[in-house]
Amino acid sequence: MGACLGACSVLSCVSCLCGSAPCILCGCCPSSPNSTVTRLSFTAFLFLGVLVSIIMLSPSVESQLHKLPWVCEEGAGTPIILQGHIDCGSLLGHRAVYRMCFATAAFFFLFTLFMICVRSSRDPRAAVQNGFWFFKFLILVGITVGAFYIPDGSFSNVWFYFGVVGSFLFILIQLVLLIDFAHSWNQRWLGKAEECDSRAWYAGLFFFTLLFYTLSIAAVTLLFIYYTQPGTCYEGKVFISLNLTLCFCVSTVAVLPKVQDAQPNSGLLQASVITLYTMFVTWLALSSVPDQKCNPHLLTRFSNETILAGPDGYETHWWDAPSIVGLIIFILCTLFIGLRSSDHRQVNSLMQTEECPSTLEVTQQRQVVECQGRAFDNEQDAVTYSYSFFHFCLVLASLHIMMTLTSWYRPGETRKMISTWTAVWVKICASWAGLLLYLWTLVAPLLLPNRDFS
Repeated sequence: MGACLGACSVLSCVSCLCGSAPCILCGCCPSSPNSTVTRLSFTAFLFLGVLVSIIMLSPSVESQLHKLPWVCEEGAGTPIILQGHIDCGSLLGHRAVYRMCFATAAFFFLFTLFMICVRSSRDPRAAVQNGFWFFKFLILVGITVGAFYIPDGSFSNVWFYFGVVGSFLFILIQLVLLIDFAHSWNQRWLGKAEECDSRAWYAGLFFFTLLFYTLSIAAVTLLFIYYTQPGTCYEGKVFISLNLTLCFCVSTVAVLPKVQDAQPNSGLLQASVITLYTMFVTWLALSSVPDQKCNPHLLTRFSNETILAGPDGYETHWWDAPSIVGLIIFILCTLFIGLRSSDHRQVNSLMQTEECPSTLEVTQQRQVVECQGRAFDNEQDAVTYSYSFFHFCLVLASLHIMMTLTSWYRPGETRKMISTWTAVWVKICASWAGLLLYLWTLVAPLLLPNRDFS
């Protein structure tokens, strides 16, 4: 009897995997919108690829990767000595991450093309978007297997530049999400303060604003201590000083009387969040500087803090602090993309999502399907997000996490892992572009008074 019940349970799960997204997560979130459950399911696919990539960086797995066709050997099988003093095992781990992230990026790019111009769930392609999860998983597995048999050649070197461009764009998307989050946070707490007639909400806003600026100042101090040296490291000094100056400028603009009149909800909370994020991106940039004197994270000759011994005796590079923090922020921002639509029209226009529905509309929809015990289809009239753009964001996320997990090291022509100035300039330019984007959100209502920026 138990075996029969177990078989029935497995068959029901298989039917769910071939069905729609609401069927998969009906036990966890029975009253969630169909669009949210689908985005979470695709995000779970991305996180699965990230998990596999992390596992492939572990020493025990790296030792097994020698068996693959693109093993790091040259000539008669002599292991190559790598720039930065990493041996073959670490290079295999990095190249495995390149292939795993290539597979996830290719998977989401296929859906980016396939889902162009889907207007509602009545489109036949919407059934593919919201269902057939078992077959999607098989497609992802198939692409992954094929990626691991791509001849090495110039693949890693070319794919590195795809990762650079994709990561640059995803950093900007992260900044847009942070700006939107800070605006929503500030607006809601100010609304609570007016409703409750309580100064506690104002005190909370002041506390977090002060906290973020304090952390930013501490970050600047630490960057000067660890990433600059007297008489050298001039690039790092310029980058830190320039970004600090730009953050001070945008913070000043955010509280100008004319800006406050045009945008009453703008303030120092948003500016403090952007300042802290800019310092984080500056830290990422300086951690890629290819100069041992100016970069304590640069791969060095073996030390107990940065090197772990593999089972076969070779040494391998493990994660540094920028990679770990970057991974955490990546996970939070990716979940944010999958879970939430914005309250602001401009952000929804940029991110190709619809405005958040009212509480009454959501309650009515949930009451209709509550007795059925499954998520409800909220896209019969129109989709709540651009299917194609959502998958494109996941393509960029795949490229960004590839660069994060490999610490932006580029495979060289002689199969070396090289820290380059390309990574430094990409991150610094991303921080400048982000600050300019935030500055534009502040001054746009003044420069274009005839447009609605509410």
